Amino acid sequence: MGDVWAAGDAYEDYVGRWSRRVAVPFLRWLDVPAGKRWVDVGCGTGALTSAVLAWKDPAQVIGVDTSEGFLARARAQVSDTRASFRTGDARSLPLPDRRFDAVVSGLALNFVPEPHLAVAEFGRVAAKGGTVAAYVWDYGEGMAMMRYFWDAATALDPAAAELDEDRRFPLCRPEPLHQLWADTGLDEIAVEPIEVATVFADFDDYWRPFLGGQGPAPGYATSLDKEHRHALRDLLSTRLPTAPDGSIALTARAWAVRGVAGRPA
Repeated sequence: MGDVWAAGDAYEDYVGRWSRRVAVPFLRWLDVPAGKRWVDVGCGTGALTSAVLAWKDPAQVIGVDTSEGFLARARAQVSDTRASFRTGDARSLPLPDRRFDAVVSGLALNFVPEPHLAVAEFGRVAAKGGTVAAYVWDYGEGMAMMRYFWDAATALDPAAAELDEDRRFPLCRPEPLHQLWADTGLDEIAVEPIEVATVFADFDDYWRPFLGGQGPAPGYATSLDKEHRHALRDLLSTRLPTAPDGSIALTARAWAVRGVAGRPA
């Protein structure tokens, strides 16, 4: 079962809304001044691009993604003339060498089959002294909405463990991220956790996005027959920490990594 990333509205409902909360502290951490040229690789529905426009006053932002469905949503949501969107692969960016002051990627790098090629491309298009940075979810311990889902899924179906992002994406930890940036030849590398609240209005607000089919966990949920899907739903409803008003307060942690492209002599 492959990962599906195509429907912008379903993705937005699932994790796009939480990605937007991570984007702002991520950009503050980068400390890139106003008036710079940015690339958002794996831009999806435009969450990080929108944050760059709102918080960094850039001269230009180019969003690149393989999904036409996501790009359509991004173009519909982002009307700023400084932003544009292109279809492209992170491993072969349709962009010139040494042109951009900041090359960033939010929640996408672990889904690239050869992430080292993607980071090499980030470095290629970054100007000397430019910032190269990304963030990914901490699937092992920090992304509670997914951790609850996979723990319940594997309790009912041990084979589901093979689809768990924590097992599939060992990159999403501080040490592998630091090593990937170092192997690419980037300088001044730093890795930092970013944690945000993910509060669901009620159980339906938590469960419904898993029925949209966008990403590994929703893909698994929608592959189940009705009986097994209802069993998973019912188990989750007993395990999630639900407040008296029905709300479910969880947290999401991402790991952010940054580096500097080779500085001029």
